[in-house]
Amino acid sequence: MVVFRDSPVKCVGLVMQTLHQVGTFLAQWYWIPLLLVYMAILITILIENRNPTKTIAWIMVIVFLPVVGVVIYYFFGQKFKKVKEFRNQNREKHIRLMQVWDRLDPIMDDNLEVLKRHIGPLSRVFTFLKNQRISPPSLHNHVTLFINGEQKFPELFEAIRAATHHIHLEYYIFDLDDIGRALVALLEERAAAGVSVRVIADAFGSPQLRRQRKHFEQAGIQFISFLPVTFTSLANGNYRNHRKIAVIDGRTAFVGGINISDRYINNGRYPLYWRDTAVKIQGDAVNVLQTHFWMNWHLAEGRSFDLREGYFHSTPTLSVGGAAVSFAFSDPGSAAPYNMEAMLVGIAEASRTVRICTPYFIPSEELSSALQLAAASGVRVELMLPAQSDSYIVQHASFSFLKPLLERGVAVYLYEKGFIHAKTICIDGQLAYIGTVNLDIRSFYINFEVSAIISDRDTCAQLDAQFERDKADSTVMTRDTWRQRSRWKRGVDSLCRLLTPLL
Repeated sequence: MVVFRDSPVKCVGLVMQTLHQVGTFLAQWYWIPLLLVYMAILITILIENRNPTKTIAWIMVIVFLPVVGVVIYYFFGQKFKKVKEFRNQNREKHIRLMQVWDRLDPIMDDNLEVLKRHIGPLSRVFTFLKNQRISPPSLHNHVTLFINGEQKFPELFEAIRAATHHIHLEYYIFDLDDIGRALVALLEERAAAGVSVRVIADAFGSPQLRRQRKHFEQAGIQFISFLPVTFTSLANGNYRNHRKIAVIDGRTAFVGGINISDRYINNGRYPLYWRDTAVKIQGDAVNVLQTHFWMNWHLAEGRSFDLREGYFHSTPTLSVGGAAVSFAFSDPGSAAPYNMEAMLVGIAEASRTVRICTPYFIPSEELSSALQLAAASGVRVELMLPAQSDSYIVQHASFSFLKPLLERGVAVYLYEKGFIHAKTICIDGQLAYIGTVNLDIRSFYINFEVSAIISDRDTCAQLDAQFERDKADSTVMTRDTWRQRSRWKRGVDSLCRLLTPLL
């Protein structure tokens, strides 16, 4: 009995002794496993062959922020396995679409010839997207431009109310405020009427919607929370679906910077005025957005559906329409930053004007050089940014990129009326980019993004007229006003710029 009574005590003693020895060893030699972890992370970063600037930035974070830097990298820096997964899935989907693409090749070539006659060298943007098999050029579309949510939402609701076959929504932010609840009620009504309703909402941007999954199932709405972030998938937090797309009955589509939220309506509820842009597209181009919604739906493991069953229209949806439309799509699995490259092609072919609105300006070296070269060669390049950003770091980082642009003749306007969230480019009054793409590294390389590329004189004229109205609500930044900013502010600009590869 004494032996059994004393054994637990002896075991505890042995355990305590072992723990003491382990603790002593770690206190003396802790740096060995830590060094191995650091070396493994640094080797991983180098193997990924990132942009050299970004590689150096991550190495600095990990070296100069011990432990904390490793945690930051785990949350926001990993990309190798996830990007490989995205690329494999993209490849599988594209293989299934290439047969259709090859069949349409002669039609696309004919459309490109028409575009060459109408807009000359600017048609190269459409050729680029066709050659890279990103999006076919389509003619005979009708485009309606919306300035702010108060113009978009009535049209969106009307189209959904008239839906008879399907409603497809893909949004970064879908808030359950007044506009969000009204939209959900309308979706429930259409689902009860037999319309197929599918909704993709980004898990990070739309956390409220994720909690409504069971309610949606009961209402007959198919809902997907895109890349949810859990304890076992924390790295997903770095990859966000930033697109704002609606496709109704395969004939009408909406795309642009306007999310589903009261924030995008200037009805007096929010003191800050919100300036944004979106478009409604009707015509052959809707098929392209439909196809990419289908790809993302399956990427997010939604219940499969066949595009041939009333979702994809192989015949022209409009007999009359003067707008040529294509799309630039990019995501973490893209073989190249197609949205950025489509912009570079257009800017390089500009002969008179390049007018840009963006809420965030952290350009790649390629984009910064393209804007400088265009301005230096005699093109009137105008860039509009918010005077006050919603991010302190991004605001100062953006200002650090303006000096070389100002020195080469780029005109910079700081929008004072409120926050400008529009993501638009208009070139020579002939080519417009309207979409979800911010001019920053995250939009170019990390997020799921889309931009509608439109050749339509009426749409471009409206964009140019709105740009002039916005200039009246802006102040001009010149080389002198940039230099007159305090050294402290310019120092903060430079410090925040060091973080731009990670933003």
